[in-house]
Amino acid sequence: MTMTTDEDSGSDAEDRRIYQAVFDSVMSQRLPPGTRLPEAALCQMFGVSRSVVRRVLQRLEHDRIVQLRPNRGAIVAVPTPEDMRQIFEARRALEAAIVRLAAENATAADLTELRQQLQAEHAAMHSSDQPAWARLASDFHLRLAKLAGNAILERVLNETVSRCSLIVAHYQPPGNASCEHDEHAAIVDCIARGDAEAAIRLMDEHLQVLERNVKLRRDAPEKSLRTMLGMS
Repeated sequence: MTMTTDEDSGSDAEDRRIYQAVFDSVMSQRLPPGTRLPEAALCQMFGVSRSVVRRVLQRLEHDRIVQLRPNRGAIVAVPTPEDMRQIFEARRALEAAIVRLAAENATAADLTELRQQLQAEHAAMHSSDQPAWARLASDFHLRLAKLAGNAILERVLNETVSRCSLIVAHYQPPGNASCEHDEHAAIVDCIARGDAEAAIRLMDEHLQVLERNVKLRRDAPEKSLRTMLGMS
């Protein structure tokens, strides 16, 4: 039996706090790809030891959010065109399976929750809150994965959506929606009718449009790391 000490619990809490700060800042577009994440600066900002920062950076690298470069430190991951092609290809295959299962398994209560999700998307879209809209759009896809009732598919889609969100958030031209609200609504309508084939077709078209709207580019960050992490 392994005993958990107060020190261990505190360390876990520190790890989660730093991980979430970096993850959220990447996904909300504050930390662009290629941004340097110096260990010393992160230690000072979060008030933790270098070993804690290194542990968190290793976890972020495992989740493909950060790249660790030998003798040059960590940066926010920079997806390549081939990465993008493979991620979207995998996502289309995953979501085809997920949508079919969701159409088979969704209850009336599930459909009510999906439509409430669409209402939240619509409100964020009209409030011009792009980060909130992007987050809700990703949540829609993850909610479908939960309805599918397959924990393996759900876990793999979580990782795939995170990597896809990183690409979309930073490489999509300004003014493009990360996900079109009306396309989500049409997919829900198909699921409500139990029309799995139509839902799969619409989802595939939806993801192909999303991929075509992405234009890989590199923009140099102009703000301080503290500001990009939402700490000032």
